[in-house]
Amino acid sequence: MTQTLLPQRTLGGAAVSAIGLGCMNLSHAYATPPSKAEGIALIHRALDLGVTHFDTAALYGFGRNETLVGEALGPARRDIHLASKCGMTGVDGRRVIDGRPETLIRTCHEALHRLRTDVIDLYYLHRADPRVPIEESVGGLAELVRAGHVRAIGLSEVSAATLRRAHAEHPIAAIQSEYSLWTRNPEIAVLAACRELGTSFVAFSPLGRGFFADGVADAEALEAQDIRRGMPRFVEPQWSSNAKLLARLRALANEAGCTPGQLALAWVLSRRPEVIPIPGTTSIAHLEENLAAAGLRFDAGLLARLESLFAPGSVQGARYNAATQTEIGTEEFAG
Repeated sequence: MTQTLLPQRTLGGAAVSAIGLGCMNLSHAYATPPSKAEGIALIHRALDLGVTHFDTAALYGFGRNETLVGEALGPARRDIHLASKCGMTGVDGRRVIDGRPETLIRTCHEALHRLRTDVIDLYYLHRADPRVPIEESVGGLAELVRAGHVRAIGLSEVSAATLRRAHAEHPIAAIQSEYSLWTRNPEIAVLAACRELGTSFVAFSPLGRGFFADGVADAEALEAQDIRRGMPRFVEPQWSSNAKLLARLRALANEAGCTPGQLALAWVLSRRPEVIPIPGTTSIAHLEENLAAAGLRFDAGLLARLESLFAPGSVQGARYNAATQTEIGTEEFAG
């Protein structure tokens, strides 16, 4: 296949495409996933367009996403940077958080089999288990590094304080958390801690779970199994308020000569050089649109207006419902 070269950034000491691919959508969470053939075709198109960083997790589809990614990327394994996650998996049809070292090690061996590889480039603790000290969970992951099964360790959705505790146990190559125009929580403390420790930051849902890509025309029309139905930002009365912000974003994107999604991604890329967004999609057309954002540049005045439009407090509704929010360790803005 002929591969395009995207701009590069550094992730855990490795050079990767400035925009990666979050693969969750292909098996999990958002409505009915595409067929296996469609999912593989999208991953192959991402390769053609120069994506070298691919992100999956044991949780996604309860293992099915790792299997899909392993099949699609097997022949290109030496040319890509592969990330997966442990510590939150499907057990008897239920989502379970388990950060015990023995569980993480077992999950890794299962992931290696599904991913058709003998080493995972970046392996995240998907969620910190409140019953297990973070030092113990990271210690288990460090055993995987010493055994040669994992090259680098990451954490997901943790605070700056937890990052520092973990980093004292073993170097943390990357933090993965939600970061976009409407989720600015990493700016409170985590981004500064990442810069201090030399840790990369991987931004999931940089398009606001499809919001900035005009992927949700009507929140009430979301399929019954779509996880966004349980997220406060996508239900009334918050939805109508947030939709007004989207209309103003469209006007700015029109002024800039790009799509709203491209403008939102360009903003994330502009924050810091250690930030790597990993938008997901089930559409090849949207994939191509997203990756084109890597080559866009906008003047500081337009980006400042964009940032002001989505200043903390402007968006209505929490990221997660109350029960799920208790599982998240990130700092929160007051109010």
